[in-house]
Amino acid sequence: MEEHTLEDQLLFYAKGGSFSHVQSLLQSRVDQSSSLNVNCRCKSMEDASIPGPKPAQDGHPCTWNCSSMGDTPLHKAAYTGRKEIVLLLLRYDACSSIINGTAQIPKDVTEDDEIITMLEAAERRAIRRREEKLLEAAREGDISALSKMLSEKQPPDIHCRDSVGNTPLHCAAYRGQRQCIIKLLKCGASPNIKNCNEQTALDLARNEELRLILAAYQVKVRFICDFMFFWQSSRFLGWRSHWVVIEDGTLSWYHKQADALTGVRKQGSKSLTQAYCMVKPWDHCFFMLRCFDDTVHYFKVPSKTDSVATRKRWLDAFEAHSSYSTRHCTQEKIIDDADGDTAVRNLSHALQAANTLQQRLESEVSIFLSMVKNEENSGRSPEIGHISVELIVCLSFVTSELSSETCASLHLCLELLSKQEEVGNWSLKLEQEEEKNKALTEALQTLATEHHELQQSLCKRRRSSLSTLTGDDFYDAVSGQQPLRWTVSEVFKKSLSYCGDQTIITVGPTGMSGEGDHGNQPAQYNGVKKHRSCLPAPMFSRNDVSIWSILKKCIGMELSKIAMPVVFNEPLSFLQRLTEYMEHTHLIHQANATTDSVERMKCVAAFAVSAVASQWERTGKPFNPLLGETYELIREDLGFRWMSEQVSHHPPVSAFQAEGLKDDFVFHGSIYPKLKFWGKSIEAEPKGLITLELPKYNEAYTWTNPTCCVHNIIVGQLWIEQYGNVEVINHKTGERCSMTFKPCGLFGKELHKVEGYILDKSKKKLCAIYGKWTECLYTVDCASFDAHKKTDRKNSEDKKGNKQVFSFTPEEMPPPDAETVQVIPGSELVWKITPRPDNSAKFYAFSTFAMHLNELEKSMEGVIPLTDSRLRPDIRAMENGDIDLASAEKKRLEEKQRMARKNRTKSSEDWKTRSVTGWFQQGPNPHNKAQDWLYLKGYWERNYTHLPDIY
Repeated sequence: MEEHTLEDQLLFYAKGGSFSHVQSLLQSRVDQSSSLNVNCRCKSMEDASIPGPKPAQDGHPCTWNCSSMGDTPLHKAAYTGRKEIVLLLLRYDACSSIINGTAQIPKDVTEDDEIITMLEAAERRAIRRREEKLLEAAREGDISALSKMLSEKQPPDIHCRDSVGNTPLHCAAYRGQRQCIIKLLKCGASPNIKNCNEQTALDLARNEELRLILAAYQVKVRFICDFMFFWQSSRFLGWRSHWVVIEDGTLSWYHKQADALTGVRKQGSKSLTQAYCMVKPWDHCFFMLRCFDDTVHYFKVPSKTDSVATRKRWLDAFEAHSSYSTRHCTQEKIIDDADGDTAVRNLSHALQAANTLQQRLESEVSIFLSMVKNEENSGRSPEIGHISVELIVCLSFVTSELSSETCASLHLCLELLSKQEEVGNWSLKLEQEEEKNKALTEALQTLATEHHELQQSLCKRRRSSLSTLTGDDFYDAVSGQQPLRWTVSEVFKKSLSYCGDQTIITVGPTGMSGEGDHGNQPAQYNGVKKHRSCLPAPMFSRNDVSIWSILKKCIGMELSKIAMPVVFNEPLSFLQRLTEYMEHTHLIHQANATTDSVERMKCVAAFAVSAVASQWERTGKPFNPLLGETYELIREDLGFRWMSEQVSHHPPVSAFQAEGLKDDFVFHGSIYPKLKFWGKSIEAEPKGLITLELPKYNEAYTWTNPTCCVHNIIVGQLWIEQYGNVEVINHKTGERCSMTFKPCGLFGKELHKVEGYILDKSKKKLCAIYGKWTECLYTVDCASFDAHKKTDRKNSEDKKGNKQVFSFTPEEMPPPDAETVQVIPGSELVWKITPRPDNSAKFYAFSTFAMHLNELEKSMEGVIPLTDSRLRPDIRAMENGDIDLASAEKKRLEEKQRMARKNRTKSSEDWKTRSVTGWFQQGPNPHNKAQDWLYLKGYWERNYTHLPDIY
């Protein structure tokens, strides 16, 4: 049996009915121990005989020497009535639509009704699978897969539907897949079909551009064909009778009615784009049509009929078709621009096809010449015949020569086309470079002007701040060592010396303005003109440090009171960590741009979820801020400025205030991160209130963050989860978004999931919101969401019988990442996380935004206050890779803070309701009266003489 291939064996046993042999062969294919083709074909007119025992016939008829060219194993099993083999082959994805050598599919070769039923069910399943692939390709924007399926000989139904009645065009329109929309429309997809919610693809389109494209194909005006008199261009011919047709914005005329109905022998046509009609009041039969190229056509309706009504019918038709053609022409231009590459490819294919046809023509001409020469050599033609033959030969040579020239011209066309494409690409690149050069020139001019102003400002400040700078020295408190002495200037120098060349250029400097109108005052820099792409030094390994020796006596205690080794920190202060809330500020701008309060709630809810997205895989602990420590950030590219302060030490409270640079939003709050250690995990409960105000709509939103938990801090791989309820409330409309951050569970099925509903003031569900806080967030109608949840629960119950035994607990090993968010049909993407850089794992799992937070440049000296987190020597030392210096500085700063606290207790000053710097004050939140820390203004006036010496 060794000389026979696996396919021969499968064909033999499928026909013979040996279930065990067939199952063994198919199982070897699943186990990847063989490359068996389950849809292999019989290559001979007779079945190959395989030595060995014949399979039992089981009473089934079996004609061993019948004609079986092209039969698959399914053909053979169906022909011989092997029901169990047919079912087995179908389970292993045997195709039920393959045609054999006699043009029959497996269903055609059997008379068994049960087998026919199985094969028909398999065909329906295969068709449905192809339709689901088409829907998925349209949904995900896979234009190559979509084009491939639609170009097949038997493409799937272009109007197939999913569970809620959406066609591929619905899916592509809702997801904003522009190229897929154009391809589907060109392949005949109807934009007029409605889904189960009575929505067309136009109703689901994401933006105005897609709506225009769909509208161009959606409205088809009526076809009109009637007899009229048409004035010919020659005065000699005058009025002539014609059958005039208007269809899809195009005017055509014919001599006969039959030609007009079939569209053949057209006498002329004209586009009705921007065309309009003119009439003569005294002549009820006559009217004129002026086209876009200023040509005028004259018409007369027959006077025997009701000429007034007939002319009105034609005038209405011309007006409707002119409007349609004008709109359709505009959209065709958009579509042609979008599909320009396809048109170029089609032209190339057409020229290549013409080249192929030309070669075939030359071959035919060569055969003709040989035939003529044979006829001439036969000698049977008379003399006159010889002359005719010579003439034919001469003409043939001329034809062949002309054909060769045509072929050469076609080759030239191909070369010119390729050169034209290359020139077009270079022209586009040249335009782009010119635009970049122009923008860069303007930016450099701005930078030069602002640099000059900054230098003058620094010169004025240097004298007044000299005494402050000389007194602000840092000393090491560790006994037995030489004192470590850093000044603020040296902090700047250290940070600059580690920057090196690891920077990327960004156009547009970061500015700083005073209170009030942000746009009219001269800018001051607090940021950098270059953003770095990595930190000066990679993170330290924590594998050699035993945290158990520190935490074993602290179970149940508040973690903020425990002194942790600096190796478990990340080089950011908690104030800087809070600033990562603003990474997705575009959601606030998006909320400001919409007029629908529900749409604004979607954006604000997504912003609340995105605020915790930066914590994904961030297992390092930020440095605890010192009392009076501040941090500021201005990002003109994101449209906000931010300042925060540590307003209380016990309990540790951080307050912040962010404002839109165009006064379009205010984002403020106070956070009290209550940390607890539970043996194997650390839990952070972010007590406090967060508020977002949108002055344009006089709206205010409030919410609190979910609880964060870090697992396996003693043994195993660290992993993070968020859980708890978050409720975003619109205090003006009463609408709210109630979301649940799902806990991991025993097997990690719910890991990272977020689900909830948007409710109106009467608690009626308006829409559902779901996704993962580590990936993305979608919204969908409540009915679809509830149906999906019901189906998901049913599937989970079906799997309860197949219980698996795990040798670990959830605390010992992080659960595997669950499959990516399963998108419910009809969903709308609200937010998607910004991908992290490739080197993120080396630098504390920082995002690109986080890597920019601790940047420090010489231009900041004298501008930012001396309490800014960028100037903390322990954070700066850790960022630069000096772990010993970072640890020593951390101890010194903590000791200095304890001494300052003792001194405050001896004074009569009130530190409980007002911050150290005076920029925040404790009081009730104006929207829900909860206790909060509110910004008092004054920070951006740049008067920092009253600040304490905390470093």
